[in-house]
Amino acid sequence: MKRVMIFALLLGLVGSVQAGVVAEPVEYREGSTVMRGYLAYDDAITGSRPGILVVHEWWGHNDYARKRAEQLAGMGYTALAVDMYGEGKQASHPEDAGKFAGEVKKNMAVATARFEAARALLTAHPTVKGEDISAVGYCFGGGIVLEMARRGVELDLVASFHGSLPTQHPARAGMVKAEVLVFNGADDPFVKEEQIAAFKAEMEAADINYTFTNYPGAKHSFTNKDADAYGKKFELPLAYDEKADRQSWDALSRALQKIYGK
Repeated sequence: MKRVMIFALLLGLVGSVQAGVVAEPVEYREGSTVMRGYLAYDDAITGSRPGILVVHEWWGHNDYARKRAEQLAGMGYTALAVDMYGEGKQASHPEDAGKFAGEVKKNMAVATARFEAARALLTAHPTVKGEDISAVGYCFGGGIVLEMARRGVELDLVASFHGSLPTQHPARAGMVKAEVLVFNGADDPFVKEEQIAAFKAEMEAADINYTFTNYPGAKHSFTNKDADAYGKKFELPLAYDEKADRQSWDALSRALQKIYGK
């Protein structure tokens, strides 16, 4: 494993991996589509541990999702940054990102199958306690993990960071097994007040254990340090917010610790 990590470092596939954390690209399949993920865990920890799925922003499976997986591995989890587009596809322009995300969202049966393929891979990993699986997602990925919860996928917790809220498949009472966390930028123009109200009404009608947190002044993509550069380059209302990033991650950490004792 350490040789694999060194090889990945030489290829530039791993950023600043924490000491003890093994991180490596992985391939898996959903039907005939090859999915290219990224698995991270601390090999200094003995025994099994919970697994966390990380779903990427609309830009695709990039370094940001991988760094979040490494961060979770450093906290004692095994984390898999999943690939929802297939072939590790990434967008370099919002038009392509919107197209890739739209293709997945318009066929939620395929999206669910891809998510389940990633969950199966993570569950089968020898470091993972199979029944202890949660998921986090960013932007596009935040909307995806909420959809997976609505569809009753076996997850303990889902956390959406600056993710989309509307759905064509509202939660039903008794269907959602996961605790739901939503971290939203109060100044995010992509998330409308009426969408927030509808989401809260949906959660309450289905009697779901959920928390919705609005961060004053935070815009879309507030957890991603590259957001300012993306926003400037493409004239989009994106901005990193250090305080909201830290507070939302701390809230996630506490919620996971409450469930798993880590």
